[in-house]
Amino acid sequence: MTPELLDIRRIYVEPAAAELPRGTAVLARFPDAQLVEVQSHQRIPELYGDETNVRRWVRIKREALVLGVKKTLTARPNGRSADFIAPSTANGCAMACAYCYVPRHKGYSNPITVFANIDRITGYLARHAGQQGTKPAPNECDPHAWVYDIGENSDCSVDARISDNVRDLVELFRGLPNAKASFATKHVNTDLLGWDPRGRTRIRFSLMPARDAKILDIRTSPIEQRIAAIDDFVAAGYEVHVNLSPVVVRDGWLDDWAALLEALDAGIGPAARAQLAAEVIFLTHNRDLHEVNLGWHPKAEELLWRPQLQQPKRSQNGSWNVRYRTGAKGGYVAALLDLIAARTPYLHVRYAF
Repeated sequence: MTPELLDIRRIYVEPAAAELPRGTAVLARFPDAQLVEVQSHQRIPELYGDETNVRRWVRIKREALVLGVKKTLTARPNGRSADFIAPSTANGCAMACAYCYVPRHKGYSNPITVFANIDRITGYLARHAGQQGTKPAPNECDPHAWVYDIGENSDCSVDARISDNVRDLVELFRGLPNAKASFATKHVNTDLLGWDPRGRTRIRFSLMPARDAKILDIRTSPIEQRIAAIDDFVAAGYEVHVNLSPVVVRDGWLDDWAALLEALDAGIGPAARAQLAAEVIFLTHNRDLHEVNLGWHPKAEELLWRPQLQQPKRSQNGSWNVRYRTGAKGGYVAALLDLIAARTPYLHVRYAF
């Protein structure tokens, strides 16, 4: 455990979760934590929906943990980063990236929630993958396997410091001949190197210029550490990709991305290059999150909230997002893709938007 990232002092527990083997194991891992019984992991007033928590944003992430039971299990079609979004085995995060969409779901603070009914989740995924059969044709997710994103609402590398849920998923997909797991991460957890994934789990290390990461990627592993980990994870049997995201447009942004690509090229060996691919995602920001950030990290908003460059767009859930203006954004994307082709020509871009 890394105390600067996690120092669990209070665990909010659904009684049903505490009775399951995984719940018991999580509680045993933090024997000194205060236990607070809750009826629902989704309704904890002192954690969620209280705007005064902005002042305690990072402290709550470090000290609080929620232990619950996942009620609804669905594998949602995706089709871009993955074929399906797997049912979560956790949500929330101990890190505090200023642009992250995850806090919007619960509001103001969103510490890690671990779901204890892991056996039900892995059973569901095994049955779902079995029902898909052989993938009929290649797509941008993968040429052969059905890809399941197992970390849409959390960072699995951090979750693995709380429970064995992520390891159980890696071991599950290791035995599924037609499917593989995938998750993006900003945290280097070397415990994962001993799990023998046999190429059936794809880790996507998120990268951005260090100048941006210093302001936006709060409480994460340094960019140079993520790059340095790539060869080790490839050698350990993972498929390793990179997420170049979010791409933030500002003065000098292309020069800094050129430096990042040079660092990536210098930091990995032939085995990593041979299998490396990238997702390129330009910044989308949220108006409500902008207001939250002004309460705890206003410096980030100098990069994220740029009305002169952005246009509003209402999301599917009804909230307002901003993204770079149509027309101008196409030029930004083309410029970065040209840079990737020039500096790291082996880096296959799976998609860019």
